[in-house]
Amino acid sequence: MQLGLASPLLALAGCAGAEDAGTPAPAATAAAGASGAAPGSEELTRFEDASSYNNFYEFGTGKADPARYAGTLEPSPWSVVVGGEAEVTGTFPLEDLLKITAVQDRTYRLRCVEGWSMVIPWQGLPLGEVLKRFKPTSRAKYVAFTTLADPRQMPGLRYPSIDWPYREGLRMDEAMHPLTLLATGMYGKPLPNQNGAPLRLVVPWKYGFKSIKSIIRIDFTEAMPPTSWNMLQPEEYGFYSNVNPDVDHPRWSQRSERRIAGTASKLFAERIPTLPFNGYGDQVAGLYAGMDLRQWY
Repeated sequence: MQLGLASPLLALAGCAGAEDAGTPAPAATAAAGASGAAPGSEELTRFEDASSYNNFYEFGTGKADPARYAGTLEPSPWSVVVGGEAEVTGTFPLEDLLKITAVQDRTYRLRCVEGWSMVIPWQGLPLGEVLKRFKPTSRAKYVAFTTLADPRQMPGLRYPSIDWPYREGLRMDEAMHPLTLLATGMYGKPLPNQNGAPLRLVVPWKYGFKSIKSIIRIDFTEAMPPTSWNMLQPEEYGFYSNVNPDVDHPRWSQRSERRIAGTASKLFAERIPTLPFNGYGDQVAGLYAGMDLRQWY
């Protein structure tokens, strides 16, 4: 679907391709602990805020739209198609995927490219442990993800804001990194529909739109896969989209963020400095050794 310049989404950001030529070779996965927990001094965002202030354009472009309209999503039964450069491919019921490894608790910061942030306790499976079961071949350099696109369940699809379905991708070493989570729940509960039920990605060192929701397809690819926001506005949303306070969005600074305040009387707290890689640099900076992160933004 070709988007015209009049599209209202051209002025919005996602928190919710063409770089392949000359892509640097993937670095070896940096050693890291699997917890990735936000420091204990950081207050958790209230569940009420984390589940009502969302970007999920399949249900509308307003922050309250997903909570208002996502009741039409049917997260069960659910299956995921796995394809591409792997020895084990096919269609897998969600319940079979959830048997691959134990669910873990992870408390992560979430930094939206729009300049706001949360601290959320997730539950889910380490993505790398899941992907290993499909035995990706040596040709698999990237992992591509696709969101459900069902107009019956998702009223936002009637608007050509994005070239549906929503697509995202990671380099293989990013996908296999111990911090990357295939989330199934938050706050000790199954994922709410508006937060990407029943299965979403959480990549805590990247802007939130990389953490694709309601996943129905995973493909192992040799070439860098097209991703939705990069296709829409490549000069604003690079394939990597690592949180980087030194690389501004063309329309706003990324040096600070507004943390969701966690109180009933105030949505946002005072602005705080944004940390490189969202504070997870000790674990993940090695993935990008030798890369120019202004070019590979």
